[in-house]
Amino acid sequence: MFYWIYDYPNLIMGPLFAAGFVLTALIGQFVFRALLAKWVHTESHTNELVGISLASFSVLYGILLALLAVGAYTNYAAMDDLVSKEASCVASLYRDASAFPEPYRDSLQRDLKAYVRQTVDIGWPAQRQGAVPSVGSQVVTTLFNDLASFNPPDKRSEIIFAETFRQFNNLVEFRRARLAGVNAGLPSIMWWVVGIGAVLNLILMWMMDMEVHVHVMLTTVLSLLLASVIFLVIAMDNPFRGEVSVGPEAFERVYQTLMQ
Repeated sequence: MFYWIYDYPNLIMGPLFAAGFVLTALIGQFVFRALLAKWVHTESHTNELVGISLASFSVLYGILLALLAVGAYTNYAAMDDLVSKEASCVASLYRDASAFPEPYRDSLQRDLKAYVRQTVDIGWPAQRQGAVPSVGSQVVTTLFNDLASFNPPDKRSEIIFAETFRQFNNLVEFRRARLAGVNAGLPSIMWWVVGIGAVLNLILMWMMDMEVHVHVMLTTVLSLLLASVIFLVIAMDNPFRGEVSVGPEAFERVYQTLMQ
């Protein structure tokens, strides 16, 4: 829902997001004080009731934001683990291929090198733009054909071939799961609930009756806190987009330590 945020550095978008949130909150506060404050505070105990409502609502809204933050981080960690497993499968396949006779060994290892370079150099930039990359599919097909064409001549080769095919199936499974997670994120309806809850929090703060400078300070602190937490959830919501995203470092390590 907030995909435009991922197109800019967090050091720029974070402060801009917070500043816009604070500015909107302060404008709303002064408008409310000028138009509705006298109508709301017709009795002496109104401030106490508003304070109790604000405290209760803040607790419920805080729990919601905490759950969303945990959910976003859990999804991020799951995708990071998935990428590590896919890279490990590539490394295992590369080592298993070294036990094949020529020319199968060279063909399999060449296919795996091509898969890693295409995934890192072409697939990952596409993922960071929110596009599901099709690159790598042809290499996976070629790898399958090279494996399927091998006829084990003895029992030892049969065991190696079976293990290699098992690792290949794991690679295909992990790759499909990674591609399915490119656009994974919180549903739009949850972001609507977050936005409405933030507005209600600010409205309750605007309804408080106190000195102007104190009111400005409290509104600023509350809106800044809301903006920071919401921006944190947004930054982690899509695990392959933006600066806070899962990178191809696991594939790079496999290529540098094993394939070069």
